[in-house]
Amino acid sequence: MSRVSVFQFNALRSRFEGELYFDNSTVHAAQRSVYATDASVYQELPLAVALPRTTEDIQRLIAFADANKITLIPRAAGTSLAGQVVGSGIVVDISKHFNRVLEVNVQEKWVKVQPGVIRDDLNKHLAQYGLLFGPETSTASRAMIGGMIGNNSCGLHSITWGSTRDHLLEVKALLSDGSETVFKNEHVADYTGAMAAKQIKSQREQAIRAGMYGLVSNPLDQELIRKQFPKATVTRRNSGYALDALVSNFTKNEINLCNLIAGSEGTLCFVTEAKLALVDVPPASVGVVCVHTRSLDESLFANHIAMKHRPKASELVDRYIMDFTKEHTIYSQNRFFMEGDPAALLMVEFWGNHEDQVRMQADALVAELRENKLGYAYPLLFGKDADKAWEIRKAGLGLIRNLPGDTQPVNLIEDCAVAVEDLPAYIAEVEILLKEHGLHASYYAHAGAGELHVEPMINLKTSAGKELFRKVLADTAKLVKKYNGALSGEHGDGRLRGEFIPFMMGEEVYEMFRQVKRIWDPKGIFNANKIVDTPPMNEFLRYEQDKPQPKIETTFDFTKEEGMLRLSEKCSGSGDCRKTELTGGTMCPSYMATRRERDTTRARANILRQYLTPDNEKTEIAPTQEMVKEILDLCLSCKGCKSECPSSVDIGKMKAEFTQQYYETNGVPLRSKLIAGFSQQMKLASIAPWAFNSVFGTPALRKMANKMVGFHPDRSMPLLHRETLMQWWKKRKAGKSVANTKAAFSRKVYLFCDEFTNYNDVEIGKATISLLEKLGYEVEIPQHVDSGRSYLSKGFVKEAQKFAIKNVELLEDLVTYDTPLIGIEPSALLSFRDEYLALVPENLKENAEKISANAMLFEEFIAREIDAKRIDKSVFTQKKQLIKLHGHCHQKALSTLSASKKALSLPENYQVQLIPSGCCGMAGSFGYEEEHYEVSMQIGELVLFPAVRKQPEDVIIASAGTSCRHQIKDGTGRYSKHPAEILWDALVK
Repeated sequence: MSRVSVFQFNALRSRFEGELYFDNSTVHAAQRSVYATDASVYQELPLAVALPRTTEDIQRLIAFADANKITLIPRAAGTSLAGQVVGSGIVVDISKHFNRVLEVNVQEKWVKVQPGVIRDDLNKHLAQYGLLFGPETSTASRAMIGGMIGNNSCGLHSITWGSTRDHLLEVKALLSDGSETVFKNEHVADYTGAMAAKQIKSQREQAIRAGMYGLVSNPLDQELIRKQFPKATVTRRNSGYALDALVSNFTKNEINLCNLIAGSEGTLCFVTEAKLALVDVPPASVGVVCVHTRSLDESLFANHIAMKHRPKASELVDRYIMDFTKEHTIYSQNRFFMEGDPAALLMVEFWGNHEDQVRMQADALVAELRENKLGYAYPLLFGKDADKAWEIRKAGLGLIRNLPGDTQPVNLIEDCAVAVEDLPAYIAEVEILLKEHGLHASYYAHAGAGELHVEPMINLKTSAGKELFRKVLADTAKLVKKYNGALSGEHGDGRLRGEFIPFMMGEEVYEMFRQVKRIWDPKGIFNANKIVDTPPMNEFLRYEQDKPQPKIETTFDFTKEEGMLRLSEKCSGSGDCRKTELTGGTMCPSYMATRRERDTTRARANILRQYLTPDNEKTEIAPTQEMVKEILDLCLSCKGCKSECPSSVDIGKMKAEFTQQYYETNGVPLRSKLIAGFSQQMKLASIAPWAFNSVFGTPALRKMANKMVGFHPDRSMPLLHRETLMQWWKKRKAGKSVANTKAAFSRKVYLFCDEFTNYNDVEIGKATISLLEKLGYEVEIPQHVDSGRSYLSKGFVKEAQKFAIKNVELLEDLVTYDTPLIGIEPSALLSFRDEYLALVPENLKENAEKISANAMLFEEFIAREIDAKRIDKSVFTQKKQLIKLHGHCHQKALSTLSASKKALSLPENYQVQLIPSGCCGMAGSFGYEEEHYEVSMQIGELVLFPAVRKQPEDVIIASAGTSCRHQIKDGTGRYSKHPAEILWDALVK
């Protein structure tokens, strides 16, 4: 290890209350590797990673950094786009332990928080008071207050609420000598009086106060700052240090160093608490006019008119981004309002106390747009419809990562801001500039604030691309300066734009910035080489240049994703996977429980990318198979990332493939073999089910048996039925008259008798068959083999492939739209729609796709038949019943819960409500395994278990997944039912 010895770090760890990772062991090296990147294009291995638990821990880190001449890199959600939290120092992640809301003052409308509080989670907490924290980045579901302060974040409502700086009332911070202080707005007399009276005990704070007073009180410096900073009508300005804000305050006889800390990217001090001003929640009615335009230029002129109508937001999305929504599992559903194929959408938001007020404002805008022949369609959206439209806008960064090939959109000139009136001319010149370089770009975001996120497509894997990367920024900087704009509006300088600050601001102002850094942090303890003295902007890129891409042999077909490496590279780092139980969704359940970066989809994609990249000089520590295995360990293969990640980075697929290759190198653990071979063991045990049940149905014996195979002793086991479903089916079929049976049915379906239903959930299988027959469908169980799900879950991809091939061969001539394949267990049936398509050879792909199109969950089939009016509601009870529905993860990712809701609502008076849970936490064998049991139960406790526990006994808990039902039973003591059971019980018999 360079610079600091393991011995010195061990000494620090002995008195450190949080977590500290610093050496080259598997666990530590893996942790350091996943913190080598953020949402930017940069990558540099940190010396260490610290997750402090207390303020004292941070003070220990400051003293350690001082003694060893190293820098601390404050990190929150790590969604920075300019490389602010990438570096060779100690990354200090405050997201896990500094996440409390400390105090709310409703009367004075402020809140005190720790820096790890998530913006959207904060506003959910504040909703009860009718208040919110205004600045709203597109990453607000995971962006934290500390990061928003560091970048002076704005967001899509910045024309209404301004930036974080405008709401930052007070900061409690640690200075570079470890002393703690509070900064807030002060009258100049109080400010200078406190210094004169030496009321400030810390020498560093004395130096800061004196130094900053000297800078902003000098009339010559004031004039220079006014002259060199962007013109006054440019509202987004985040280049360098905000000396302009301090000068503006000083003219009012005030000094507020919070204005300087906002936007300082953690280079001046370490924020531990912040006091934020709040605003009232928007009125009851919020509407969005989605102006469809025929060109980007037309949308910008429409924006100019829109701003005259004083909207609350005016945001742009171009066709490039919208095209990526067409095939996306979730975002394709959000296109419902689009008419034709617009070149750009301008989304203009208005507020009112009631809908008529909003419509009046919208109508006035549309009338003027029509008068000026701008736009061709103007749908007005409210409520959830408006939310869905906004999701397309917010997902822009992740969506455009679905571009095939190595030429990808880059964060480079995406944060340049000009005055709104200059925006059309500026963008026109940017288009010419990019065309001269032979580049295309996407354009989206904050038109109303004069800032479009322009992301040119550049191949950073080539030397030519690396040079072009710098050239485009240099040329654009000249344009921005021509319009007297800001090189950074809200994303900050970091290591991306810092090199160009002297050109933008002039050498004299740049020297002031360097002076600010020296005043606050003379030894470079806080985030050195960001904003000032940055390395060249095209160094430390995460990609190696001019190296041939490896051909990685895989069992899964990754052709659609252009290979396993390209799939891992699709992760933009935007952090959509850092969801909480308050955010909702499924991705990523283990992160929701642990709040550790290593358990995000992003971390898993990053470690795989580093591992698969040939001769990656950027890693310093080449990721080993053991390191990858360590980071993938808590992936539940829930498939949430396949649908919820804007870039569709399917970690479940890559984990299975990696695990297969890991086995081939390192051998196969016995427990993995046992789990994969589940159905063979059940087949053997079903010869004497009473013997199996006597062991696993007796707590003391079960605990002993569980311990022997590596399962947690407290985990109950699914028991066997006295006969399998296939045995029951064959006996039942033999006892019926075939001719009489067929005469009673109008249509035929094939039932997939999955291995879990066949052995453990036999009664559900019986109910399904009986119900379908009562509804007039002939049910046939065709010849097939197991789904292979247990093999897939443990990474036996080659074995699972055999099942996939066999099932496609057996079913290809049977399954059609009129004779669909119906499944009871989601994880088994949905294999036909997911993994099978990437497992079968080329000659079977067409038939596999045909089966996939007609393989349906039981609930999907019932919903389809309801829509076709082929099911008579009158055969069901009229009794009132409340049902609480928990959805299986694969069902959410690859299907939809709306079908389940529709199916369960068949009885006239059945009311179905969704439990807003993500993953249940069981995930096949994951929740059984001893080392995963605790996390499994933590996941359940986030939403699912509390929601179930508070339901009265007469409320039915519904869940289609066998693992989900088992987890609910173990976690709450309540028995949940499969939708087929519920509908069977609801039949009037």
